[in-house]
Amino acid sequence: MWITNMRKFILMATLALLATSCQTKEEGTKTPITKPAITIEGGRLTPEALWAMGRINSVLPHKTNGTIAYTVSYYSIEENRSTSWIRLAKEEGNQLITAQEWVGYEPAWWENSLAYLNGGKLYLKDDKAIRREAKGKGICLEGFDHDIEGFLLSPKGDKIILIAQVKIVASTEDKHPDLPLASGRVVDDLMYKHWDEWTETAPHPFVADLKHEGKSLIVSNITDILEGTPYESPMKPFGGIEQLAWSPDGKQIAYTCRKKSGLDYAISTNSDIYLYDIATGTHTNLTENNKGYDTNPSYSPDGQYIAWQSMERDGYESDENRLMVCHIATGEQTFLSKGLNTNVDSYYWKDNNTLVFSAVWHGTSMLYSINIEELKSIKGKDFEGNFECLTSGQYDYVPAANVGDTYYCLRHSMREANEIFRFTKGEEPVQISHENENIYSQIEMGQVVPRWQKTTDGKDMLTWIIYPPHFDPNKKYPTLLYCEGGPQSPVSQFWSFRWNFMMMAANDYIIVAPNRRGLPGFGNEWNEQISGDYGGQCMKDYLSAIDEFVANEPYADKERLGCVGASFGGFSVYWLAGHHNKRFKAFIAHDGIFNMEMQYLETEEKWFANWDMGGAYWDKKNKIAQRTFANSPHLFVGEWDTPILCIHGEKDYRILANQSMAAFDAAKMRGIEAQLLIFPDENHWVLKPQNGILWQRTFFAWLDKWLK
Repeated sequence: MWITNMRKFILMATLALLATSCQTKEEGTKTPITKPAITIEGGRLTPEALWAMGRINSVLPHKTNGTIAYTVSYYSIEENRSTSWIRLAKEEGNQLITAQEWVGYEPAWWENSLAYLNGGKLYLKDDKAIRREAKGKGICLEGFDHDIEGFLLSPKGDKIILIAQVKIVASTEDKHPDLPLASGRVVDDLMYKHWDEWTETAPHPFVADLKHEGKSLIVSNITDILEGTPYESPMKPFGGIEQLAWSPDGKQIAYTCRKKSGLDYAISTNSDIYLYDIATGTHTNLTENNKGYDTNPSYSPDGQYIAWQSMERDGYESDENRLMVCHIATGEQTFLSKGLNTNVDSYYWKDNNTLVFSAVWHGTSMLYSINIEELKSIKGKDFEGNFECLTSGQYDYVPAANVGDTYYCLRHSMREANEIFRFTKGEEPVQISHENENIYSQIEMGQVVPRWQKTTDGKDMLTWIIYPPHFDPNKKYPTLLYCEGGPQSPVSQFWSFRWNFMMMAANDYIIVAPNRRGLPGFGNEWNEQISGDYGGQCMKDYLSAIDEFVANEPYADKERLGCVGASFGGFSVYWLAGHHNKRFKAFIAHDGIFNMEMQYLETEEKWFANWDMGGAYWDKKNKIAQRTFANSPHLFVGEWDTPILCIHGEKDYRILANQSMAAFDAAKMRGIEAQLLIFPDENHWVLKPQNGILWQRTFFAWLDKWLK
């Protein structure tokens, strides 16, 4: 999808993805950014307060000593950058008490020591340094010349996987050394750009022997598992170390890879799980019979099984994300999550018989467990799978790890950013981190209320209604229709640091956020209906949501309605601008598709355009494709009659910035009030603090101008 489902653990469950919490390398010798103090006037959330919040990205409890490592990022608006910190803490009275902290990211326990990354290098805080709370970075890994983007220690600690970029495309200077200042690129195949970069390198996994003696940490016998190939592992743009795994005996590495390049890569999602034998160097394809995505392998602790996530159909990257397991001795593969009727997001092995995972259902993402003990006595095809839901409430949960029967996880909602929770089965989760309590104590959040509505075809649709703080039902409020991106990303209980519902509510707007057709969590039929029907039922669902709410709630001012969204939500705004029958008084589209024929050719991941648009626009016999392109928003500019703000990042190679520029130009040429906000240095998101503040100010200035 154009806002891709990120399965990498640090970025948040579902997407939703969509909470922009990024981990960055520490910037050389610059002073690390620390937690800012902030006083909030008026008791309402502000853009500055959002950027002052600490962003907890991961939690890693030690299995035996009671220590919890977690990461938190802080941003400086003034310096326009961030720092990621690693904290070591212990729990005292439902509160994490920090013993020490230092700059770094992606920590991993190695017995009682902690390995982590900082500035592309790997460091080790050994158990002695941790015990005496020693200052400094610790021991730096020697013997590896590349910047390290991820690592995975072997179970015995005698080997390590290191992820580093490898050059796969010859530069102009390589080809023409006498033209060192030439900036041109000669392109011969597709996938020459991806997400926000020109394709020049690919991440490769290197396996090496690891030796730790005293104050030295050294790798030797380094082998590039994918040497001489242009393939990626982990896969760009969002794959991380979760796409690789060690077998418990340390003799085998499971890795995710799509062994394709150029046009073949651009039109296919067919990635596989490969098993690499350390002794022989052989690669075995575990999933070659499946034609869609296969990702994120993980061995059971006893090594009898390997699990992974899998999508069945090639070219459909929003297919049901299934949890699979293979009995290694027999090769028998089982679809564990059959009958769940929704996606399995992140998961882990609790013990030899139990997997814990998250899945979205009816607008919330809960933790579940499944026991596979019966697989040892019956054939996998007969396995029914009994899912046990471990959590409840109006939240999204992200699984982390177990220590015995105690579960650790992250939790967030539309009213709160990530915090760390722990619980035992059958008990309510207990919050043990309180990262942003200083901010929450100064503001009042709006209420979030679920509302089930009827669609034009008689279905039940869940819509979240977000109310302003100090809501007064006797007043009339401007109301916003929120159009979700993806297009198949859930409107669950996500917390975003840009598309933040509490921020919109704090500006005295009511938000109507429907789980329209094409979103997971309501069954596969509901999720899949959108493909090839962008201008169809999903648009009717949007209008049903806002019409029903306005018709039944007198406090929603039907004369002051706005419509906002990004990515597919941006497409939705452009489409609705030509079909809204004067409902709305203001539109905002971020990174949206305006001209679908151009989008079909411009986007880099052609599999998505082929699947969701139904095929090429020049295929006149393809009825689905012809319906898609006949619903391109640019064809309905003649019906536009409402002020519109268009926003885009010029490093967005998924939906190029010329889409927003064209929409803005069209509006101005039609005499419609319009504004354009372009970010030369941002991609499909807005990640830099000052750009984020500018985004918020421009967003609300536009809405206030036309709706207040």
